[in-house]
Amino acid sequence: MNPQAKLIFALSLTLGTTLTISSNHWIMAWTGLEINTLAILPLISKSHHPRAIEAATKYFLVQAAASTLVLFSSMTNAWHTGQWDITQLSHPTSCLILTVALAMKLGLVPFHFWFPEVLQGSSLIVGLLLSTLMKFPPITLLYLTSPSLKPSVLMTMAILSTALGGWMGLNQTQTRKILAFSSISHLGWMAIIIAYSPKLALLNFYLYTLMTAAVFLSLNSIKALKLSTLMTTWTKAPSLNAILLLTLLSLAGLPPLTGFLPKWLIIQELTKQEVALAATIIALLSLLGLFFYLRLAYCATITLPPHTTNHMKQWYNNKPTNTMVAVLTTMSFMLLPISPIILAVV
Repeated sequence: MNPQAKLIFALSLTLGTTLTISSNHWIMAWTGLEINTLAILPLISKSHHPRAIEAATKYFLVQAAASTLVLFSSMTNAWHTGQWDITQLSHPTSCLILTVALAMKLGLVPFHFWFPEVLQGSSLIVGLLLSTLMKFPPITLLYLTSPSLKPSVLMTMAILSTALGGWMGLNQTQTRKILAFSSISHLGWMAIIIAYSPKLALLNFYLYTLMTAAVFLSLNSIKALKLSTLMTTWTKAPSLNAILLLTLLSLAGLPPLTGFLPKWLIIQELTKQEVALAATIIALLSLLGLFFYLRLAYCATITLPPHTTNHMKQWYNNKPTNTMVAVLTTMSFMLLPISPIILAVV
């Protein structure tokens, strides 16, 4: 793909995201979502591999259906209340349809089936965009409409997402699919808290984006698409592999790493809101995710490949690690001590 086309698609993604997160009117928000969808499609299908074309087709169909539901929900609300303002969503049917639409956009259970398949058909950089930037506009709409949405529906979706994200990631061998189920699991944590503390959900999203970007860029640096490839990368970039271990454990939410901060605050807030049972269930379900993060970390740093005669180790890479990767990985396990400052800013 030539640089001019890449620039146009990058600008379109920026425009679509900015349009949705800054708009008050439903039509403008919907327009931003559509620009985003159309801009990412060529990036998914650029390799012309049948799996990439299939991923782009699946992504288009799901996002088109979700956008239609967003438009239908806003029109139904406008029909009954005369309001096109995003924060004035008050009609119960519109609220329910919007919850379904945003769950489809984000990949929350039970509308999650498309996400692992699309991520598997994309490159690691496009997978990073799909897991972070493309989730920002729907999360913003969820944030703006959170007072109108039913907490019980969101809580059910959240617990199911954390459970299925953990369970389905257990037997995966492809790193992109593991990160897709990790994303579904993390979205569960955001969905459960957004009705009670929307700012906390956004903080969770920002920290999730930071840690996921660190993992995706690290995997892209060492070109690891499978667990078997990950086992041989210690010879290529030993320092990056060691840091990847801490980044994965941070994504799992282990203290004293950055990923522990949102989980700790969410459990604390849920207990204050007297839904301690939901907090206990979601905390226990996150142990499933911990298992496959540990497996990734084990493959990356602790396992040695079999020393057979036909096995070839990768060449040691003497190039310095990308500055962006270095900064993101460092932040993904060193932000917990400054959590009071982060909370004061948020």
